[in-house]
Amino acid sequence: MDQSLSITLPPDLVQQWVAEIWHEGTPVRVSLSDEHIATRAAQWGADQELEACCDWIREQGYHPSVPRDLHADRRPKPPSLKERALQAWACVEAGTDDQTAMAVIRRALEALPE
Repeated sequence: MDQSLSITLPPDLVQQWVAEIWHEGTPVRVSLSDEHIATRAAQWGADQELEACCDWIREQGYHPSVPRDLHADRRPKPPSLKERALQAWACVEAGTDDQTAMAVIRRALEALPE
């Protein structure tokens, strides 16, 4: 149920959890797989909680738009490549463009059919 919420766990928290399981509290080096699993678990938990909140709101008889709006606000869709390119173009027009803006515009152009 990955819905584009970007959860970033504090590295020291992941390190603490890994140490609790594998090294009985001894400081350890956290691997990328450890970070990935912790982040995915946090995302899953956040998604479950959001769905439970939306279900509760529906059950309480609130207007149908309330849970829909809550869900849309807490799990917004990332901007499309077109939207990002238009934002980047606005930076170019304003004279505040950088290499990142140009790269987004290039990717959008490359995505267009011939």
